[in-house]
Amino acid sequence: MSPRSASVNEELRRRSRERLLQAAVELVGERGYEATTLGDIADRAGSARGLVSYYFPGKRQLVQSAVHRLMHRTLEEAVEREPRSEDGRERMARAIDAILSLGRDRPVLMRQHMAGLLQAEGFVQCPEQKRLAELLRDVVARQGSQNVDVDYPMLRSLLMGAVYAMVLPNVPMSITTLRAELFERYRLDWNMGVPPDSPTATTETGDTDLSRFFATGEEPDERSNPPKRTAPENKSNPHDPTNGRGATDRQT
Repeated sequence: MSPRSASVNEELRRRSRERLLQAAVELVGERGYEATTLGDIADRAGSARGLVSYYFPGKRQLVQSAVHRLMHRTLEEAVEREPRSEDGRERMARAIDAILSLGRDRPVLMRQHMAGLLQAEGFVQCPEQKRLAELLRDVVARQGSQNVDVDYPMLRSLLMGAVYAMVLPNVPMSITTLRAELFERYRLDWNMGVPPDSPTATTETGDTDLSRFFATGEEPDERSNPPKRTAPENKSNPHDPTNGRGATDRQT
């Protein structure tokens, strides 16, 4: 048998790492951070346990990378979905909705992620986080920012704060309230993106998990692959604080 080429070995390593990241997302979402071990993650990924230490220095770094990967995949799918839009305001609306949807649909996972950022290891600038940052910076630039280096950290902070408010035990804020505040700040119309009460908004039981496809190459089954979202109709929404006019029409 001839030895594998360098490109084949690189692809195998990429897929192995991706499976570990996917397994971490699944298990922490199911059990919580403390109840999930590195051995559990390796077993779920079908990998040798030594591979976890080869790719990641510890569990905290692995989980943080896994969540950043999920955020990047969710954001990418949202801003690039059909009908594709080059309008900067629409892409910003989709980005906000994508990140808020993770707080709504994966509260355990996102709560553990937010808690991890406050640990001694702090914020890990892993490859997954860098890809997420590049995509968010592009959203900010297309929305018309004159200084992306200033406006990107602000958007990141606002989104992190919103997710934190959504997953805070006992006193969570609603996605509708937080979305209205963010949409007003960025002068977005309420019917842009995917309003949380629209028929096309995802739920925890119907969320498309494209991250498993990217990790394994397997097509998601019908239950986890609902029809593509489309832009909702432009009509008045009883839950819209602006009563369908959009943030730009508000006088306060």
